[in-house]
Amino acid sequence: MILKVVDDGTFRDIVIAEGDMFLLPPNTPHNPVRLADTVGIVIEQPRPAASEDRLRWYCQNCGAVVHEAAFHCTDLGTQIKEAVNAFRDDLAKRKCPTCGETAEVVPRPQDSSSSGPSNPLASGTQQ
Repeated sequence: MILKVVDDGTFRDIVIAEGDMFLLPPNTPHNPVRLADTVGIVIEQPRPAASEDRLRWYCQNCGAVVHEAAFHCTDLGTQIKEAVNAFRDDLAKRKCPTCGETAEVVPRPQDSSSSGPSNPLASGTQQ
């Protein structure tokens, strides 16, 4: 799998190969990308009552944060879907406040000749 992270403002891809284990530091924006015909196991700590998970979308043109959705996670599958749908359906949420680009709901494939940031679709953090 590929784990897309934002590390001190820099977009990075971490390749986690078969048999590998990776411990993600807390509060690191991330987006796991599972490859076809693979299985991944994610182990998470129980979320304290006051904690919030966040989904964050980044501009593929300039790397700025376009939108962030925060929620106390009780059902990850349904809550992520609700947040993604709300982002998809609201063009104002998708407009980059820095450069004005309209963010895609699913990022465009990174062009190897592009100087723009390698962009996770939405990255999650827990606080």
